[in-house]
Amino acid sequence: MNIPIVDISPFLKQQESGMRETARQIRKACLDHGFFYVSNHGISITLQARLETLSREFFSLPHDEKMRIRMELGGKAWRGYFPIGGELTSGKPDQKEGIYFGTELNNDHPMVISQTPLHGQNLFPTTPSELKQTVLEYMDEVTALGHQLIRAIALSLNLPENNPLETICSDPFILFRIFHYPATQLGTETWGVGEHTDYGLLTILKQDQIGGLQVRSNGRWIDAPPIENTFVCNIGDMLDRMTGGLFRSTPHRVRNTSVKDRLSFPLFFDPGFNTFPKPIDGIELTSSDFSDRWDGEDVYNFQGN
Repeated sequence: MNIPIVDISPFLKQQESGMRETARQIRKACLDHGFFYVSNHGISITLQARLETLSREFFSLPHDEKMRIRMELGGKAWRGYFPIGGELTSGKPDQKEGIYFGTELNNDHPMVISQTPLHGQNLFPTTPSELKQTVLEYMDEVTALGHQLIRAIALSLNLPENNPLETICSDPFILFRIFHYPATQLGTETWGVGEHTDYGLLTILKQDQIGGLQVRSNGRWIDAPPIENTFVCNIGDMLDRMTGGLFRSTPHRVRNTSVKDRLSFPLFFDPGFNTFPKPIDGIELTSSDFSDRWDGEDVYNFQGN
């Protein structure tokens, strides 16, 4: 029942001999769990440590100081800070606070000029001042990793070159979050985030060393503990939809049980904003049964699209 660790380095090094084995492992992980860890990903350890240190510095600031970059100031770009209880999952307030980021776009960018939702400039705090450059650098590096993961997933599906999956991700829509889960009192337990699936294509998550992530695999909740210098990757509803249920998006949740606070860093790698994730030709609809989904939603209904 353990979530597997996949070595992604053959794709980073363009080693043809190892790419098919990596793709085979990813396919099995997606079929069995919808989750997998990636190792040898090439993301700087120094950069990761700096991101974590600066994030802790920000969340230790007084509430009023953090609210200087509150999401209300981000407008349609949907960027900035939200306090504990400011985000809901399944209608219940999450016991976490966080900052929303996305691809940094200047005001003269066409999608900003046209006031396209979720596009624009990020809101960065003045303290710590180094957080801005660190976040932008981290997003660039993990986005590059995302492109290689999409190549690996395409190969795991036996798709040809110039396939629709890689095509719709050539200019991906990137959202990045930094979440802070406060410590709990000894002997108590709270839900940092309730049961849910991610709506997008692929999530690439950096965890700190505290843990708390759980995955519902094959009808059982299993832990996805932190593993040093790896990222947790999981399928979202869009990839579930595109593969006709072959690769199912997997419910997950976060339990707050530690007397220490926790940080997590999910980056959402999704198709270009103006693309539409259609079924991939050659992959038959595996199942149209959505009755067992956590939300009862039909992600396979393409009617009218």
